[in-house]
Amino acid sequence: MPAGAKDPRIVLGERVNALRVALGLSQEDFAGRVGLDRTYVSGIERGLRNPTLLVLLRLAQALEVPVTELLEETQERKGERPPAKR
Repeated sequence: MPAGAKDPRIVLGERVNALRVALGLSQEDFAGRVGLDRTYVSGIERGLRNPTLLVLLRLAQALEVPVTELLEETQERKGERPPAKR
């Protein structure tokens, strides 16, 4: 990770939190939708957890967004390559 770059887990957590709040869901309600413990969701939102691909897919489904939307913010903020065009 380049010097001064924000940890992608923190950026992902901020993105999950913002989307969850926009849906008006508490961590408890959101955790129930995802099938995870509330403390695990809290750890994701605080950048303390490194969720697996399957957990990312479940988060995206519960947030009603494509999984790529959870990751786009990370790429944009780090100034990395734009999403691939198909």
